[in-house]
Amino acid sequence: MAAEVTSEPSQVAEVVVPEKQQEYPPKDAKEVKFAEQPGDPKKDHEPKTGEELIEETKIDGEAGEASSSSTVIVRNGTFKEESYLLSELKEPEKKALIKLRSLLQDAIQENTLFKDAKDNTQAAENAKSTQKQSEEGKNKGSATAKEEEIHANETDGGKEALKHGGEEKEDSVKKEGTQEEKPANTIDKGKEIMKPDHEGNEKENPPLTIEDISLWGVPLLPSKGDEGTDVILLKFLRAREFEVNEAFDMLRNTLQWRKKFKIDSVPDEDFGSDLDSAAYISGVDREGRPVCYNLYGVFGDEDIYNRTFGTEERREKFLRWRSQQMEKGIQKLNFKPDGVSSLVQINDLRNTPGPAWKELRLATKQAVGLLQDNYPELVARNIFINVPFWYYAFNALSSPFLTQRTKSKFVFARPARVTETLLRYVAVEEIPAHYGGFKRDNNSEFSFEDEVHEVTVKASSTESIEIPAPEVGTTLLWDLTVLGWEVNYKEEFVPDDEGSYTLIVRKGRKMGWQEGSILNSFTNREPGKVVLTIDNGSFKKKRVLYRFKTRTSSASSAVLVAA
Repeated sequence: MAAEVTSEPSQVAEVVVPEKQQEYPPKDAKEVKFAEQPGDPKKDHEPKTGEELIEETKIDGEAGEASSSSTVIVRNGTFKEESYLLSELKEPEKKALIKLRSLLQDAIQENTLFKDAKDNTQAAENAKSTQKQSEEGKNKGSATAKEEEIHANETDGGKEALKHGGEEKEDSVKKEGTQEEKPANTIDKGKEIMKPDHEGNEKENPPLTIEDISLWGVPLLPSKGDEGTDVILLKFLRAREFEVNEAFDMLRNTLQWRKKFKIDSVPDEDFGSDLDSAAYISGVDREGRPVCYNLYGVFGDEDIYNRTFGTEERREKFLRWRSQQMEKGIQKLNFKPDGVSSLVQINDLRNTPGPAWKELRLATKQAVGLLQDNYPELVARNIFINVPFWYYAFNALSSPFLTQRTKSKFVFARPARVTETLLRYVAVEEIPAHYGGFKRDNNSEFSFEDEVHEVTVKASSTESIEIPAPEVGTTLLWDLTVLGWEVNYKEEFVPDDEGSYTLIVRKGRKMGWQEGSILNSFTNREPGKVVLTIDNGSFKKKRVLYRFKTRTSSASSAVLVAA
């Protein structure tokens, strides 16, 4: 049995071939599998601005021109990030990575990574000034007074070249000028790192060894040879446009910030039910990246707003909670050179408090700065949905505080365009139902094995989808969503016997974008078919995505009906 898409004789469907998306071959198929469309390999790796991404989500014929009712696959929209494979880096990028490895190796071995010094690019200078830094730190209440032993007569030729992926460190990483003498030992294991507690007082930690220095579970000492180390370093380099010293300072500042605020313990902290309802992680995008949803409409409740942003202390708690959400998402990453090492953030601004709520504006600005400074290249796309008009002005005011690289990852979608925008990055099966997708909690009826089909409804026209049920006692199930909505929709069961009455499964009514997707089922008592009718009275064409399956009463499991 097969689903039938009825249309006028002149409305012949077209199928897009995945390998060549710009060609339109044989016009003899009306239904196609949606979930397996690859992106354009020539464009996927190229970063796009938010404006370009918004433009690409527009539907053909939006200007009011009635296009043909062809079945067109939604562009995959997936995008590949810049490579983390050493063999695919450009030569200047390789040199920058090697130099950053060297700086980090020296800083860790000489135990200067957590010092307050601003310039740590030469290990000799750090070793020479250790005693002075310790005394200054003691006066400020932020450093130990212990002195480090300086060893002379370093072996001629410097440290051994670091190796990664079988490539030795190049001569270019040697620092300019005469090298000062460096400590021969790797670290004074008896030295204790000082860390302020929540009251700002100094508190001694257990001795820190080289092996303890890591970030997001990845060892940072380059000579340990962990393949994730280069992935982490490349993120900091890219965040600073491969300016090595700036990337090194950023890394040191991030590590110091994490120590000061004990970020490693954040994932286990309880911030209360108010904030728990404001974010969740659900599914993955088309490249396997975890998708994090942030619901700012929660703060539209005045009581919750005051409990979250009413005082400076509460706003600091909000920032800590925001870090927790990032840390939970990062736990799902693997930091392999060819693996998943970033997230997708979806920010729902429906019912968000307006610009007059200054505490939220301040906290949001602080949160954006915190994430930009301490979580480089960990968010592949920041998608804002249900965006109110006033937010565009607010974003314009915030733009000067963001790097161009950060801004290029922003995508904005008005309420009526949420589903089609999300579809560029997330498969319809992974998009929550209230955003127009097919993902529902505790729904075991459908899976990724069930094909998703598409039909186009021309402007000012009607299309019907027929699902046959020739056997009595057959249960039919279907999922359906309309991109753009604002159509009249109804469901009927039409018996094969012309003398029988048509049964109304769902009354015809206007369906808007806020409806979400439709999941329904019907069990027949006589042979016939279920007919789903979409009446598009607008001047813009609509695209319908749907999937279905049938199950007979005698079957032990669901039987999938292929198109």
